[in-house]
Amino acid sequence: MHLKTTLLLIGLIVVGISHSTAQSDIYGKAQLYNKPADGYRGIWYHITGAGQAGSPSAEYKYKYSGGLGTYPANHYPFSVYAKAVNKTFFCYGGTDETGKTLLHMVSYYDHKTGMVPRPTIVLDKATNDAHDNPVIQIDKDGYIWIFSTSHGTGRPSFIHKSRLPYDISGFVRVSATKIVNGEKVPMDNFSYLQMYYSEEEGFTGLFTHYEKVGGRVIGWMTSKDGVEWSEWKDLSLLHQGQYQTSGNRGKRIGTSFNYHPSRKVRGGLDYRTNLYYLQSDDFGKTWITADGATIELPLTEVANKALVHDYDSEERNVYIADLNFDKKGRPIILYITSKGPLPGPGHGPRMWHTSWWNGKEWIINDLAPAGNNYDAGSIYMGKGNRWVIIAPTAMGPQPYNTGGEMEMWITKNQGKTWKKAKRLTENSIYNHTYARRPILVHPDFYALWADGHGRQPSESRLYFCDHKGNVYLLPPKMKGEFATPIPYQPGK
Repeated sequence: MHLKTTLLLIGLIVVGISHSTAQSDIYGKAQLYNKPADGYRGIWYHITGAGQAGSPSAEYKYKYSGGLGTYPANHYPFSVYAKAVNKTFFCYGGTDETGKTLLHMVSYYDHKTGMVPRPTIVLDKATNDAHDNPVIQIDKDGYIWIFSTSHGTGRPSFIHKSRLPYDISGFVRVSATKIVNGEKVPMDNFSYLQMYYSEEEGFTGLFTHYEKVGGRVIGWMTSKDGVEWSEWKDLSLLHQGQYQTSGNRGKRIGTSFNYHPSRKVRGGLDYRTNLYYLQSDDFGKTWITADGATIELPLTEVANKALVHDYDSEERNVYIADLNFDKKGRPIILYITSKGPLPGPGHGPRMWHTSWWNGKEWIINDLAPAGNNYDAGSIYMGKGNRWVIIAPTAMGPQPYNTGGEMEMWITKNQGKTWKKAKRLTENSIYNHTYARRPILVHPDFYALWADGHGRQPSESRLYFCDHKGNVYLLPPKMKGEFATPIPYQPGK
């Protein structure tokens, strides 16, 4: 072999090793898979905090738990309808047969055929923490974007993009950057992400970053191409941080959030309280209050113009489930209040509420009692002036644990009175949790959620429903490349 040829081969080997090592360093313990799964299985996850043994709340075991494949409410969206191909693409937190690792899964529902393919395993996140669940978006050219979040700074975050438009068979990592002090640096960590897209403006992301001072800081970022991102800008710096849940209609993005007081009594993450709202009509360039007033950001005072309602003075916790807009673009916030963080009746009564900006003031109405602080659902704009809510508003087989039986509610008078239109699930063996609304909702794929046992590890199955409340199970085990979702049967 000639010397030049030998040196060239050695060089290629070294480059290959370096490239492999670099990729390994980027992913850490995580792994890019890009292979189909044999069915739809969601992640089961729990977090402790139900109280000491012997306390009234101890029997419920976990502060929240169950099938959390579409958790949390601070992640959005999990599904997007693509009119160009008449498919609703969706992602979720899945797992393998062992249930011990979080797999970032992506699939679609074909509205023409009524079938789903085998879901694609994009990434093994190397954790079982459902806070690391992915979110999805689709750009103007049909490329599917998967944003892999992280719970805090201990694990890396990733962005992947489909190799082909409207195709889930393979994804490539996007080497995203952000601006810090005027320089481009890798963007490899973000939490609690809500991602919106405009053909004109590109991506606008609302998210959380963890800081030693300020705790869980909520902010926003923008990108024309999904690769080069702007400087991160903060919305609020109240006490120990906030959780935000947002929504989008046209050019308007609205965000609702609470705050974590810094004090010994009713303070910290467990006593999140107050309800705030801000909106942007230019994809994050400027932010205003619901009445159009300008406001200085980031917020630093608890009493400010963004405050919707002072729940702190009422000693009520606030857990935000969804934010949408009526047909005039006025925000509606869906949320739960309670006396405190513990599960069970002790920190009740809990109540579902809507808070609606009528153009002059915020109107707050009750929907129904809630069983758990983390009973999350979605609010929709129906025909005419109807609002529709899909949420686990009925107690499930594990009462007072996260979720319950899914129900559909309708109001024709902006939340003054609600009518239960349909019980979507009943006599279930597991609690149903986190019904999530797609972007650009198609009536045949209206909400996506999972189920799981509230008090012990279990399997978790994925479901969706249409706008009439007909429920379908995504097949947990598939023999072929495609399958028809299974009509839901009560008692299963």
